[in-house]
Amino acid sequence: MHDLVRFDSVTKVYQMGEQRVEALRGITFSVATGEFVAIIGASGSGKSTCMNILGCLDLPTSGEFFLEEQDIGGLTKRELSAFRNRKIGFVFQGFNLLPRTSAHKNVELPLIYSKMSAKERNSRTLHALEKVGLADRASHYPSQLSGGQQQRVAIARALVNSPAIILADEPTGNLDTKTSEEIIKIFRQLNEQGITIIMVTHERDIASNAKRTMIFRDGLIIGDEISNATGAQNQYAV
Repeated sequence: MHDLVRFDSVTKVYQMGEQRVEALRGITFSVATGEFVAIIGASGSGKSTCMNILGCLDLPTSGEFFLEEQDIGGLTKRELSAFRNRKIGFVFQGFNLLPRTSAHKNVELPLIYSKMSAKERNSRTLHALEKVGLADRASHYPSQLSGGQQQRVAIARALVNSPAIILADEPTGNLDTKTSEEIIKIFRQLNEQGITIIMVTHERDIASNAKRTMIFRDGLIIGDEISNATGAQNQYAV
């Protein structure tokens, strides 16, 4: 395995009027290809800011961020957008599906601006829906699907471009316990297939399903633990 993600002394500072807010205070870590990492922390701990930078939605104030050995800070806005679309799949708490569009069309959306044929787009879309067990719901609209099914569609959409990494932001936040377990099971299965996943959650029991947990507080990483085969937590080098 090689480092897919690397943060070197990354800071993020927001100027809010006269107030200077340090959201990230010089964090350094790496994530290897094939890892399943959970990021946890209280509101204001910096985990969402970290996720925004990981998703190429924001840039560090200082420090360096590399994804697949690409220095993200060196990209133009257009290059950044293209890189994000090719390399990153997003799964959000609120599903973010288009309500008047079928599951199939929602999943196909990231491929629309690619140069691939309609046949190839259709094949990829159906394959992604099959991976989350929803091939038989391809023609259904979000209003015809349960919350868990909608999140499965969102996961299929994140997968359809064969991204280098999937970023999941509180993916079970709007789901009941049983459905949350089903969604986490899908993430674990995808990770077993070699897909790299970084997930933000505020729930320890959800985080325990990841192979590694990073704990944020006040813009710093205060803990980095790796799970062994029995589910126990061991200290991981920060």
